[in-house]
Amino acid sequence: MTFFAGKTARMLLLSTLAVLLLIVSAAAAESEQAISVGATTGSSLRLREGPSTSDAVVTTLNKSVAVAVLDDNVDGWYKIAYNGKSGYVSADYLVIDQDNIFSTYGRTNDNGVNVRSAPSTDAEVLASVEAGTVVTVNGFVDGWYDVTCEYGTEGYIRSDYLDLTASDASSSGGAIVDTAMEHLGTRYVYGGASPKGFDCSGFTMYVYQQYGYSLPHTATGQWKSGVGDRVYSISELQPGDLVFFNDPSRNAGKACSHAGIYIGNGQHIHASSSRSNGVIISDLTSGYYNTYFVGGIHV
Repeated sequence: MTFFAGKTARMLLLSTLAVLLLIVSAAAAESEQAISVGATTGSSLRLREGPSTSDAVVTTLNKSVAVAVLDDNVDGWYKIAYNGKSGYVSADYLVIDQDNIFSTYGRTNDNGVNVRSAPSTDAEVLASVEAGTVVTVNGFVDGWYDVTCEYGTEGYIRSDYLDLTASDASSSGGAIVDTAMEHLGTRYVYGGASPKGFDCSGFTMYVYQQYGYSLPHTATGQWKSGVGDRVYSISELQPGDLVFFNDPSRNAGKACSHAGIYIGNGQHIHASSSRSNGVIISDLTSGYYNTYFVGGIHV
């Protein structure tokens, strides 16, 4: 009798623990709903696994991108989410949005995500969208994003079902930009073609390889590869296009001396061997890169 009583007690204890774990899990999932939205103020901002400079770097973020703030309880740090990744950034390089009106993109992270008429689970469902759908995000209200869908439907999506991102990744060009931006801040290594270090053509080769393209490991080789369509005006470039430059003092008699990827708004991301030594963003509309711009390739 004692044996069965003890067994019953153990079963009840296990059942209680299981219920508690479910409650904790549900609370943890709920905590991933954003409490606010912030904007990064520093370039090559490190997103870390934990709230310490000794924690591993998850990725780096560009300046002036909108991120979801998940937790602000750790002194000097914010827990954030961006483009499907989460971690901590220094509070010194993040400003919290005050008016909750901004413009960026978001990508749904689950199937059957409801777009509602108001920021509440009780509000009318205006549409239901599948995972990977990209919407324009116009603002933030009580844990919900104010969004505009592809065909003009305006409504609200709960923040834990939408990953903020800087580009319209529904297009292949936008996806290429997102992949390139994940390596912002990676160090320059001559001959490098991996996240451990890149040179200019190694960087473009690596990013495009993620989308099934095989490019030569030289800027001139990529320009002459025959892939895609050439573009000769900066105004005609689209996000994700390869861009090429030719500085006569650096080309060693070749057609191109440098390569990068256009990210929009007159800017490109590239692995620089000069002063900054690493993957950086530079302007195409003036200065050095405007002077030596050769053309682009739209793949």
